[in-house]
Amino acid sequence: MIHGNERMHFSSDYMEGAHPLILKRLFETNMEKTSGYGTDEFSKEAGNKIRAACNAPEADVFFLTGGTQTNATVIDALLHTYQGVVAADTGHISLHEAGAIEAGGHKVLTLPHRDGKIAAEDVSRFLRDFWEDENHEHMVMPGMVYISQPTEYGTLYSLKELSELSEICRTNHIPLYLDGARLAYALAAPENDVTLPDLAALCDVFYIGGTKCGALFGEAVVIPRHGLIPHFMTIIKQHGALLAKGRIAGVQFDTLFTDRLYEEIGKPAVEAANAVRKALKEKGYRLVFPNPTNQVFVLLEKEQAARLSEQIEMGFWEYTDDTHMIMRIALSWAVEPDEVKRLIECL
Repeated sequence: MIHGNERMHFSSDYMEGAHPLILKRLFETNMEKTSGYGTDEFSKEAGNKIRAACNAPEADVFFLTGGTQTNATVIDALLHTYQGVVAADTGHISLHEAGAIEAGGHKVLTLPHRDGKIAAEDVSRFLRDFWEDENHEHMVMPGMVYISQPTEYGTLYSLKELSELSEICRTNHIPLYLDGARLAYALAAPENDVTLPDLAALCDVFYIGGTKCGALFGEAVVIPRHGLIPHFMTIIKQHGALLAKGRIAGVQFDTLFTDRLYEEIGKPAVEAANAVRKALKEKGYRLVFPNPTNQVFVLLEKEQAARLSEQIEMGFWEYTDDTHMIMRIALSWAVEPDEVKRLIECL
């Protein structure tokens, strides 16, 4: 709840703790004794609910703690030592993971983006050019494709775009991996036409984000084809990513996948973001990266940004020239109507 002249915080969408139902369930189960490393009954039940939601009964499901950790672990598991991962030049693994993928021994092979997305024809051309290059034995081999839903710009892959990417990857026998750190906000957007079963059918691996979507922490890695990554738990352990008290993640995802909570939890943020976008347009601001999800990107003069920042904590995105900058307003699952009202009044 915002009071008086208190500064409002919209710099990210994971500033709150967790959804009350998760906290309630954690409290109720706190003193139970369970086995570790995700072998507990809560984790098993969460896995079953995720398989059902994804219509992927044979899927392997694993719980890790954070997005960068998950990306580094999955990408390392999917690639040979001589391979790299194809991604948009704006992709999270390309810009905002401090070189975690390269630190693990794999190069990020970047392609130009279109509204934060990579196109199937660009991936196809990149792969063709690699194999037609007579020096390809001396180069980093593209071994997989990485995308995110939503993208770093909050934009969405359509079912058609995702299907085309999947077809290119399968034709070239390389896996398609989808980062779903903010997946709940994609599922909640009215413009979205990609479902969890679609992801399971079209991606070789994807993860369902919890950290940014109502959990204290946690990401659920889904591998639709059982056994695609042999001994994945051991690989997780090698990366220091195996949570001893795995039931803490299990309880959270069990709750998120009860009564369709995960598919509903992003709606308040998306509705709030749409209200903010509408207000910004009416007030003459210029929106950049127009998108239907929970992040709002607005172009501001430096002085304007400094003045607004006295009341609103926003996220800096990038400078466009000497006098203008792009700032991000991120709305979370926990946003309240009075916060949105006051934000719009300040703008």
